[in-house]
Amino acid sequence: MHKYPFAIRLTGFGPEERPRIANALAKAPVDGPGYFCLLEDSLQDPDLTLTNGDDLKALARLMAVAPTALEPAIVVGNAVLDFPYPRLERPLDWPRMFGMMDELLQRRADAMAQLTARGLPFLTERRRRPRLDLDVTDPAEYVKRRKAAPKGAVLIVDKSNALRDHLAGLMAGRVVVEWTDTAAVAVEQCAKGEVSLVMINTSTPAIDPYGLTAAVKAQKGGERIAVVLLVGSSFHYHSVRAKGVGVRGILDKPVADRHLVATLKKLLSLPL
Repeated sequence: MHKYPFAIRLTGFGPEERPRIANALAKAPVDGPGYFCLLEDSLQDPDLTLTNGDDLKALARLMAVAPTALEPAIVVGNAVLDFPYPRLERPLDWPRMFGMMDELLQRRADAMAQLTARGLPFLTERRRRPRLDLDVTDPAEYVKRRKAAPKGAVLIVDKSNALRDHLAGLMAGRVVVEWTDTAAVAVEQCAKGEVSLVMINTSTPAIDPYGLTAAVKAQKGGERIAVVLLVGSSFHYHSVRAKGVGVRGILDKPVADRHLVATLKKLLSLPL
């Protein structure tokens, strides 16, 4: 039976433990929710976060945001302090873990339903850098860092225009959405200075997503163009290579409509 796959973000776990947790989550009980782990560069907001309690940096990031039902998290391991989040010691008791996750996600669904009923949006984190526990930066410094909101189009690079049409409908005229299936046209469009965001479907024939990103960034003004890769399970994503050419982040396919819209609003500085 097909189950909705909840997105889990793993923070603070090492390269050996991450795949073990991901494999265990992929084998969740058939009578409960399904799960998949977001890649580290994913721009998608997680449904739930698992944080390594032995990693102080990961704990600091978790504690920088007040816990709410909309952003559930579980701390795994021997955290040195007491945190307002559910905790599980190692070795993990997976039946207990799945029960805890199921309960937190149900609370999240209830909170989202209440916001929807009141006509309120789901607020997403817009910061591009981690918050500081004690921020003594002069507020004027943040004002100087701010840049004008992007005003160009969203360019979809895909084998068909289906995603362009769908995304244009979701955005309801708030942004211009264009499409091409060739790298040369994409680079030409960006060179005109009329594009603010490029979304590349990595399964598009004859398209090297890393090479195309590098070409877009090499254009005059290309540093202001955000490039996002749409990545499927069959695509082997190279994080170091992607960051080297300027990829802003990725979205795991299939991408839910709310994640598409949230990503565009975040990268284009549109109202929530």
